[in-house]
Amino acid sequence: MPKKDSKSYDSKDIKVLEGLEAVRKRPAMYIGSTGPNGLHHLIWEVVDNSVDEAMAGRCTQIDVMLEKNGSVTVKDNGSGIPVKPHPKTKKSALTTVLTTLHAGGKFESGAYTVSGGLHGVGISVVNALSVFVKVEVERDGHVWNQNFDYGKPTSKIKKGKASKKTGTKINFLADPEIFDETQVFEYNIVSERLRQTAFLNKGLKINLTDNRVKPATKEQFFYKGGLVDFVDYLNEGFEVLHEKTISFSDQSKDSEIEVAMQWKNEDDVNIKSFANNIHTLEGGTHEEGLRTAVTKAINDFAKSRNLHSDISLTGDDIREGLTGVVSVRVKEPQFEGQTKTKLGNTEMKSKVQVLVNQEFPKWLSKNTKEGRAIVERCAIAAKARMSAKKARELTKRKSILETSGLPGKLADCSSTDPSESELFIVEGDSAAGPAKQARDSRTQAILPIRGKIINVQKVTENRALQNEEISSLIKAIGTGIKAEYNGEESRYDKIIFLTDADVDGAHIRTLLLTFFFKFMPGLIKEGKVWISEPPLYRTKSSGSINYLKDDQALENFKKENKNKKFDISRFKGLGEMNAGELWDTAMNPESRTLIKVSIADGKAAEARAANMFEILMGNDVAKRKTFIEENAKDVRFLDV
Repeated sequence: MPKKDSKSYDSKDIKVLEGLEAVRKRPAMYIGSTGPNGLHHLIWEVVDNSVDEAMAGRCTQIDVMLEKNGSVTVKDNGSGIPVKPHPKTKKSALTTVLTTLHAGGKFESGAYTVSGGLHGVGISVVNALSVFVKVEVERDGHVWNQNFDYGKPTSKIKKGKASKKTGTKINFLADPEIFDETQVFEYNIVSERLRQTAFLNKGLKINLTDNRVKPATKEQFFYKGGLVDFVDYLNEGFEVLHEKTISFSDQSKDSEIEVAMQWKNEDDVNIKSFANNIHTLEGGTHEEGLRTAVTKAINDFAKSRNLHSDISLTGDDIREGLTGVVSVRVKEPQFEGQTKTKLGNTEMKSKVQVLVNQEFPKWLSKNTKEGRAIVERCAIAAKARMSAKKARELTKRKSILETSGLPGKLADCSSTDPSESELFIVEGDSAAGPAKQARDSRTQAILPIRGKIINVQKVTENRALQNEEISSLIKAIGTGIKAEYNGEESRYDKIIFLTDADVDGAHIRTLLLTFFFKFMPGLIKEGKVWISEPPLYRTKSSGSINYLKDDQALENFKKENKNKKFDISRFKGLGEMNAGELWDTAMNPESRTLIKVSIADGKAAEARAANMFEILMGNDVAKRKTFIEENAKDVRFLDV
């Protein structure tokens, strides 16, 4: 944890810029959207204020509680929001901070050296967009309380019992009129974000409690190793090239830099960058500095030891398999846009470069065996790149990746409007027959695949592209793959897996998911990949037919109808259904059940998804066996 800031945080540190009038009228301007992302952003704004206290050395613990009534409580043991009258507004500083936009200690240099909430809209925007906000502050020897409804105070600040503690506790309920899509906070999203925050602030303890379930779910995030623990977490389950994570840091008068890196024996790149605890999803100058310096260091090391002198290693070759995190704290950060997704401070590129150029070569010279292994991995990547380039040129000539000719077995829809078109990927010709008869031929296309497609996790890209089923999928969808992927070229708004409701069908779905995650992850991120849930059972009784998706549904049906007589049929496959049954249960938009495939933001979540596919579909049988043994009794996380 940083040393305690010698300068105090008091009422005079609050600088007032403007009021709250526009927030409720245009909430998306302040929190990005009024959908799930914007809803969760309310938590981030409150938590970030507590984290700012931690960065200033005044807070060691943050508690976040998801309450039964849908509200959220955030409590810290920082210095507490000032409560004395503000010199300009003449109101309590607490009231001022909660009711005035751009009022906060981040606008004055005395209260915080570095801060995440530099736009100063945090808690006031949360207040404006909430049904109520209840604030409890401990400081100046007492407990202080004030409540707000829809951004306005319902009473003056109240002085309560004596207290020697300090800290702030905020409870808020998001306004359903603003967040009309959902008011439910997703536990996994909150958990992932708080874990990330704890990684970035080593020594800070963050507790998460979900009081909405019984018994309450509780997690604690506390990492002494900081970014090293972060990288170890991201690489958990992967085969790494060097056991010990590389790390170095530097601190100057106006900035701090931390870097952690580890190469794994995989082809994906996972570089995360942060500025003042804010995840800079679009990178920026600090990430550019890291990429440039790592490329130079590896090339210099390879050249000095005459390693693979016949191969020219590019930055992409060197970063393949790299998991890296760079975190900077800047006194005067410059972010591009309100969403703060890209750091613009030009000096940070050179500062990160200087640090990495000084420290990484030292690590390589002390760990030559590991350094050689990294170079060897880079050389493999370079050879694969050159081979893939040749393969792509060949496949272009053969029209494998281009859509000049659609696959012959595709029964396409007549509509040329992708926004209303759906592609059903079905299991074999037996299922394709009734599916073609059942479909709405105007908007629904059918593509049968022969049995279980190739496991792309176990083969090279070249071999995967030569597979007939993979080729048909790529040609039918039309987006291209990997670097050539263009989501706007998708011929369908929904790509739906329609497979048997049995173990083999589940295996085929997993193989398809592996393919899409590795070659077309953009389709998943854009919400275009879906899984249809056809029934496994049909029950018939006098005058009624029911379709049940699995064994559990059948057991529930039996319990609910134990005094009735009915016949039970088990579908061995979709081919046993007639067109009417298949339409009603799996294809009719009015009655079917579809599950959207998604990757949680974070992501660290995306890295964990890659890790999961490697464990379940990769070559390491022992690792897969261990995973199954450890998780066979709890497979909730496998839901898609």
